[in-house]
Amino acid sequence: MKLKIKITGPKVHDVGYRYFLMSMAMTNRIRMFEAHNIESNEGDEVLVFLDGDEETVKAFRTLAETKRPARSEVSSIAFEDYDGDVMKIGEFAQFCSIVQLNKAIPVLLDMRDDLRAVRENTDIIPQISEDIKAVHKNTDTIPQVLEEIKGMREDIQPGYGMTLRQVQADVRAIKERLGMH
Repeated sequence: MKLKIKITGPKVHDVGYRYFLMSMAMTNRIRMFEAHNIESNEGDEVLVFLDGDEETVKAFRTLAETKRPARSEVSSIAFEDYDGDVMKIGEFAQFCSIVQLNKAIPVLLDMRDDLRAVRENTDIIPQISEDIKAVHKNTDTIPQVLEEIKGMREDIQPGYGMTLRQVQADVRAIKERLGMH
């Protein structure tokens, strides 16, 4: 028995629908199977062709009606008898591999170019590493500088505690010594 299935919807392409269906066909031992993404006046479609014994084809039809890839959105599923040729499922799997390689190659080339750009930008890392080492060397003197500052603060500290009367008394004493009254 041969069957043509037309699955239409806003999200039936680029969600793995053909591979999903092929996997179900393999699981159900369907030997003649193919599925193609097309665009029509109705929108995106997946056309499926299969050939097998009546019981197996009917079981597949039920699965196609009830199961879908997680990210798909289906508007309608139509079934009709089919008389044409159907590809062997192994040949279809090879065809799918070529389609996916054709999609993957530009992405891989972009990734390669991005990696090259990253490598060019990482050439500065050894210089940054040297700069960090230089900063670490200079920070070795920080404890010594802190001790010097602490010592200066202790030298100045006795002056902080003076009251206004003490300052006035010191000024009078200085004036008396200088002969100024």
